[in-house]
Amino acid sequence: MKKDLVSIKSLAVDELELILNTAFSFKDVLKRDIKKVPTLRGKTVVNLFFEPSTRTRTSFELAEKRLSADVYNFSVPTSSVVKGESLYDTIKTIQAYGADYIVIRHFCSGVPFLLSGMVSASVINAGDGTNEHPTQALLDAFTIKEKKGEIKGLNIAIVGDIRHSRVARSNTYSLIKLGANIRYIAPATLMPCCVPEGVKVFYDINEGLRGVDVIMALRVQKERMDKAFFPSEREYFKLYGITAERVNLADSNVIIMHPGPMNRGIEISSEVADSTKAVILEQVTNGIAVRMAVLYLIGDSNE
Repeated sequence: MKKDLVSIKSLAVDELELILNTAFSFKDVLKRDIKKVPTLRGKTVVNLFFEPSTRTRTSFELAEKRLSADVYNFSVPTSSVVKGESLYDTIKTIQAYGADYIVIRHFCSGVPFLLSGMVSASVINAGDGTNEHPTQALLDAFTIKEKKGEIKGLNIAIVGDIRHSRVARSNTYSLIKLGANIRYIAPATLMPCCVPEGVKVFYDINEGLRGVDVIMALRVQKERMDKAFFPSEREYFKLYGITAERVNLADSNVIIMHPGPMNRGIEISSEVADSTKAVILEQVTNGIAVRMAVLYLIGDSNE
């Protein structure tokens, strides 16, 4: 593994598989009565989140503590950032404290990559703008592999606000590398301008969901929309919401995924979200194991 994890696109297939296989070992650790291992004892991790987060931030913090690291959660609203301090000076200050890892989420695309060249600490991208969300893609791949046994050859539908989704981008990179067949399903206004080679595009959700093995619903990211991309939430759900009737068009053993937070009644119905086919809460659990694997492998490469 490299010093940093800023992008799925830059990972080789063997690196992806190494992370997933290592995560299976850490999933076993999480089943023990005592869930801690001393892997990162004496190491300091700073979680630096410039955007709101519940799942990703909590998942990283739990992963870090399960590995016995010293954890510091940097609070942007109460920091010198609100006084006008530049990102450069903030990062250099954190580095001066002796941070070994910096986990960063930022509203601007490319910030983790920029940061990785500024500091000696290992940088992990927890989501940058509309660019990438590497560990979400890894936990999604892990969940699919855990449930399906193999990713290669699966038909996976990514449905919803693909245009603004860093999750969709990272998942597309990882799942294509692992041999899956990807379908994008969205209204034209929420389809990205550049669709990766090999991805099939569907504007009709009923056609797109036929026979798929995995349905990955995406959150409508209203905070990134500077104009109306669809007439109303009711119409969006009517045309693109994941309902029980639409799930029946997929393979009988289909699994339903969502990176969270969910907007019930907009992207997905409560009936589907709470069904036995949904693995949404399992994604949350698996996120801890995957992030433990990433921290462990990056740390091991720096020894």
